[in-house]
Amino acid sequence: MMTDPIADMLTRIRNAVRVEKPYVDIPTSRVKRGVADVLKREGFIWDWKEVDEDNPSPTLRLELKYGPNGERVIQSIKRISKPGRRLYSHSKELRPILGGMGISIISTSKGVVSDREARRDNVGGEVLCEVS
Repeated sequence: MMTDPIADMLTRIRNAVRVEKPYVDIPTSRVKRGVADVLKREGFIWDWKEVDEDNPSPTLRLELKYGPNGERVIQSIKRISKPGRRLYSHSKELRPILGGMGISIISTSKGVVSDREARRDNVGGEVLCEVS
């Protein structure tokens, strides 16, 4: 039994980026789709889609992004709010990551958004992870 599916998703992405795989497959859920959508909007991955390759459960496929010389776009991806210690933040408390070069992904009442979108919409929520 898996206790933290978001941490599993982030670990799969981290491992795939380290070995420079073109894509990574992850078991899907609504929150994971939201995280993948934020990563795409912010330019950390090329695209994502749900694939059903003779598998009873749907799978989320993320197409990872690399620079022209193979440099990694995702340098680090870190889980912030954990099952044992949830971390919530108001929109005014959200600060830019690495001077705006990274993002925080936040689960809000308006869905899963980046810290930029949360500050713009003036909503807070659970800080899921930081990506830079």
